[in-house]
Formats: sequence, structure tokens, C-alpha cells
Amino acid sequence: MPKNEDRVVGLDIGTTKICAIVGQITDDGIDIIGIGSHPSRGLRKGVVINIESTVESIKRAIEEAEMMAGMEITSVYTGIAGGHIRGINSHGIVPIKEREVKQSDVERVIDAAQAVVIPLDREVIHVIPQEFVIDGQDGIHDPVGMSGVRLEAKVHIVTAAVTSAQNIVKCANRAGLNVNDIILEQLASAEATLTQEEKELGVALIDIGGGTTDIAIFSGGSVVYTSVLSLGGNHITNDIAVGLRTPAAEAEKIKQKYGCSLSSMVQKEETIEVPSVGGRSDRILSRQILSEIIEPRVEEIFNLVRQEIAKSGYEDLIASGIALTGGSTLLEGMPELAEQVFNLPVRRGIPRGIGGLVEVVKRPMYATGVGLVLYGSQHLSNKRFRIRENNVYNKVKDRMKEWLGEIF
Repeated sequence: MPKNEDRVVGLDIGTTKICAIVGQITDDGIDIIGIGSHPSRGLRKGVVINIESTVESIKRAIEEAEMMAGMEITSVYTGIAGGHIRGINSHGIVPIKEREVKQSDVERVIDAAQAVVIPLDREVIHVIPQEFVIDGQDGIHDPVGMSGVRLEAKVHIVTAAVTSAQNIVKCANRAGLNVNDIILEQLASAEATLTQEEKELGVALIDIGGGTTDIAIFSGGSVVYTSVLSLGGNHITNDIAVGLRTPAAEAEKIKQKYGCSLSSMVQKEETIEVPSVGGRSDRILSRQILSEIIEPRVEEIFNLVRQEIAKSGYEDLIASGIALTGGSTLLEGMPELAEQVFNLPVRRGIPRGIGGLVEVVKRPMYATGVGLVLYGSQHLSNKRFRIRENNVYNKVKDRMKEWLGEIF
């Protein structure tokens, strides 16, 4: 039986569901061997607002995944999202000590690029190298071994609110789990859904979850812009509940079964059955009415994303178009409406490059969970939050001190 060291677990702590995915590292890549999912109760717009409810949901999802994978889960790679996420581009320059670039020079130049002032209430989640420049020659992705005098690095730095990161770690710890690392959710989704060709040519990933819409723009093979909007599928559900005067739980079922985000795709004679509140009898309504409630909200989300992409300055660099992922993108008519708004080719992003339970996870809602497994398998040595409970807070504090020491 394979050792637990050969297995990586991704824990997607989302606003509507908590999903644990177990991956087995094989000679051919990653096989998915276990999946556990449970409705999420303690999050709002991607941020933990009730620790006990979140812990309970994590435990249920983990138990289900353990049963399917036939193993005990002790450590996970988990995602982070929410309106508090900020991404900035930075760049650093160092002299090359021995006229040939060593790994130590690469580390020094990345450290130099990180030397930006970060507020005390924020924590660095990722420092992602975009490209290196040696003596004015740009577009270098692996500079080790090259000759030169001056080395520059362009990096993308992602920061999050310290308290939000701490609460995610705390919830996992209370559920009996160590957190190996925290990964920005859209970067995990990109890992699972985008091809290297798309990243090289330029692509925007839009991950529409329950509480947030996460954006990541790639160009030249690396991430150049990240952003999170506090708007998602739950807003569509709420609109349906109010518009059709039906309970939220029923509105969610109606959205999943009959929802269409482009009213021109719905036949006029189609009808739906809508449960009423307060014990009143069910009503029969036109599906067109449902679609006319959904379409403006989805259009609003896409317009806000379009504004973010325009604000990023990379609007002209996404030649390969847009990839839509996340559970909310299963709505009929989503890609078609997105093509109208963005005037770009749009496709649904589903997990790829994996084996095992492929048919089960081949859906946009599992993109982040599968991406966390893929990310974890590539960064097995980079374990940041190894120890449970209070030591995590000391680690965060120590990292802050290190940063301040470098800056001042």
C-alpha cells in the first residue's frame, strides 16, 4: 500500500461548500483517489465568520475523503479567497557575485523584489517570479548558470489580511489538520484548468464561486494580475429567492435545475414549479421570468470583471481569451453571455492533467480542490505552517519581523 507521503490533500474552504480532494503521486502524475464534500456553514464572501461551524464542515468533508481514499488525513494544502486579497507587481536588482548566476543570486534578487512596505495587518501569501533580466536581456525564466553582471527579477506579490489567514489555519487545526501551505484560490484553479500555451499567449481566469469571483491574468507564461470581487453565485440565489418569493434553499435548487443566464436561450412555453413561503401552495411560472432575474446579476458580475481587467492594464494581452470556472459557471448560457460582454473567446475550465477519479472531479466546482492537490505535489518541500495551534501565530509574527528587518 502506498505511503501517506505519496499523497497530497487539497482542502477547498469555500463559501457554499467545503471540499477535500486526495491525490496520489504516481510516475505518470497525479491520480485522484478520494473526494469529500460538505455544505459550508461558517463563511461569508470567502472569509470565516463562524469558526465552530467551519470546523464541523471541514471534519465532515475530511471524513468522507478519508473513507473513500482509505487513509487518515493529517495535513492539507488549503486555499484562501475574499475581498481582502491584494496583488502587486514588484521588481528587484542585484549584482551577480561570480559573473555566473547561482541559485543564491536568484534567492537574493527575489528577496530584493520583496522589499516593499507591507502593512502590519497583512501577510505575504505568494511571491511569484514572472521573469528575470540579465544585463538588459529580458524574458528569462531560469537564469541559473547564465553569465552576466546584473540580475533583475520581476515578481507578483499576493498579500492577505493576517487575521483571515490565521482563521483558516485555526479552523484546519481544530479539525485535527496541519496546514502545509495556503494558496490563493484562483492560482490553484489555474493550475488545474489552464494549459501552458494559454498562459504563454495570455489568458484571464474567472473563478465564480458562491461568495467571491476570483480573477487571475496570465501573460508570457506567468501570473501578472490577481484580484478578488466579493460577488458570486449566492447573490444570484438571493435574487431568485426575492424575485420569486421562495425560500433560499429552494431558490438554490431552482437555479441549479432550471437556471439560464441568457434569456434569449429559453423557450417561451417552458415553465417551472416554484415552492412558496409560509405554507402556501406551489406556483407554476414561466422559465423566462427566472432567466430575466438571473441575467442582469450575471451581466453585472461580468461587467465588474471587465472593469478589473481594464484597470489591470493587461486587457490587450489576453489573446487566448477567457476561462470560466467555479460552481456558478455551470449555469446554462454563462459562456455565451460572457462572450457578449468581453467580446473574446470564452470556454469553461474543467480540471485536466489528472488520473484516477477523473469522471467525478471533471467539473468546474472541483477546479480549486484539484488545483490545490497539483500545487501541493509540486511544492512538497515548501511547508510553511507545519505545527498546530499557537505556533502558527508565532510563525506569522516571526515572518513579519523578518520583513521589517529587511525593509528597515
